[in-house]
Amino acid sequence: MGPYIIIGIVAVLLVILIANIQIVPQARAYVIERLGAYNTTWHTGIHWKIPFIERVAKKVSLMEQVADFQPQAVITKDNVKMQIDTVVFYQITDCKLFTYGVEAPLAAIENLTATTLRNIIGELELDSTLTSRDIINTKMRAILDEATDPWGIKVNRVELKNIIPPREIQDAMEKQMKAERERREQILRAEGEKNSTILVAEGKKQAMILDAEAQKQRQILLAEAEREAKIRQAEGEAEAIIKIQEATATGIKLINEAAPSEKVIAIKSLEAFEKAADGKATKIIIPSEIQSLAGLAASFKELVTDSGVETE
Repeated sequence: MGPYIIIGIVAVLLVILIANIQIVPQARAYVIERLGAYNTTWHTGIHWKIPFIERVAKKVSLMEQVADFQPQAVITKDNVKMQIDTVVFYQITDCKLFTYGVEAPLAAIENLTATTLRNIIGELELDSTLTSRDIINTKMRAILDEATDPWGIKVNRVELKNIIPPREIQDAMEKQMKAERERREQILRAEGEKNSTILVAEGKKQAMILDAEAQKQRQILLAEAEREAKIRQAEGEAEAIIKIQEATATGIKLINEAAPSEKVIAIKSLEAFEKAADGKATKIIIPSEIQSLAGLAASFKELVTDSGVETE
């Protein structure tokens, strides 16, 4: 055997060895068969496959996947036919079961989803179907997760992407919604008018109350001012009377201290009678008891001495 043949054989062996080195990326798994039977599952890292004996049967993605299926025709309990579009979120948990459990996993999930959806919708009426998405999603997820468990698949979520009722049902629903919106608009308008009327009435009531209170306050202030004026007037009159009395007393005191003569007293008496006439009388009547000017003076002096005046 020549050296070139040996080199060729070594080169071929190296190529075969290198070709059978397998690197499994992140979030992937390789199902390995040995002589046609399942042997093991390779996960992330570098692996070496025995040439001509082992082979990679299936490469599996471990990430969560989304299956968006075509709309399915379903019939509700009240015999309304509609189209429902579903989306299934699933993840492979067992690569061996996923590889050998079912022939076409996605087709199996789609058919299972369609039959489950028909069974659930068949127990609901149209209105319940439109308003019970969360309930339908929960039921479908539980049923699909249990059914796909032998296939190594875990169903995480199921969502009703779209519910399409018949055209006549859509028209009826739109009319109903329009009538409902108009009814709510009328109710809101009536409520607004009612509240506006109430507010206006409350405003007038408050204005009347404030006006009445202001008038009452004005009357109280006027009464207080009038009472204060009367009090001040009475105090002034009283003070004037006191001043007059004090002046009179002072005058009498001064007269007593001056000790006027009888003639002065007589003259003052005549002046007093003149003031009593006030310039309007043509006659001055002297009491009959006064017979003479001297007697009149003596009487007036005695009157001043006693601090009093007596007349008839």
